[in-house]
Amino acid sequence: MISYNTKDWFTFIFRFHKADTFRTLFPIMMAIGAYSGIIGYLEVEYWQLADNSYVKNITIMHGMLGFVISLLLVFRTNTAYDRWWEGRKMWGSLVNNSRNFAIKLSVILEDEKDRNYFRKMIPSYASILHKHLNDADTSKQLFDDVDLEIDHHKHKPNQVAKMLFQKINDLYISKKITGDQLIILNAEVLSFTEICGACERIKNTPIPYSYSAFIKKFIFFYVMTLPFGYSFSLGYYVAPVVVFIFYVLASLELIAEEIEDPFGTDENDLPTHKIALNIKKHVEELI
Repeated sequence: MISYNTKDWFTFIFRFHKADTFRTLFPIMMAIGAYSGIIGYLEVEYWQLADNSYVKNITIMHGMLGFVISLLLVFRTNTAYDRWWEGRKMWGSLVNNSRNFAIKLSVILEDEKDRNYFRKMIPSYASILHKHLNDADTSKQLFDDVDLEIDHHKHKPNQVAKMLFQKINDLYISKKITGDQLIILNAEVLSFTEICGACERIKNTPIPYSYSAFIKKFIFFYVMTLPFGYSFSLGYYVAPVVVFIFYVLASLELIAEEIEDPFGTDENDLPTHKIALNIKKHVEELI
């Protein structure tokens, strides 16, 4: 995750970070610029279309569809950001629940072996969940036509949660904790599984294909028709104008694609590894 100063306007405007969409879109922007220049040349110099040509009225279509494409992109980015923010809230809950679990155990347990066990196992759950969500095959579990190499019958976060509850149950059987304490500690382990399930729901459920494909096609054909109408009023300047419009529209779609899966390795994804290390640090301080 990129660390930055939100008040530093100069850096935002004049510095191109490696996560900036400009780098990704640069080849196609050059192609669109060349395409727009050719269309402008043909209309103005070669065909010499008159100002009253019906081709000039194509801009009416752009004006009507501009509002539609704006609504689509706003909905697209808002939906993607909701997924990103929900993922952050889930990992925030994991941090808090791990702390609460460690605090309760630090007070309840007296045996150093038991305390040492949970000192290692509680951070292990966060670490395993980080690796589980970063696994590329995790996001393919809902697809029938994908042959997965990993064994999904052995769900690693579930195995760690089972070990935690098994240890708590052993403490109850050995009379080291009471029944009321068992219920209290069980709620903390249960919250781990609920957080894992919520994260998997975000990871395994992408934006519907038809919706994402439609937006991309809409942007492409919208931009491709821009030079035909605006060449009359802009001349050869239509090339940089069309490139800029494409950059804005396509960048919004790229940003949405990146943040809709917040558990990957992109620059703007959640720092789950760092959060897992913080959980380890806090648990070791408490127990």
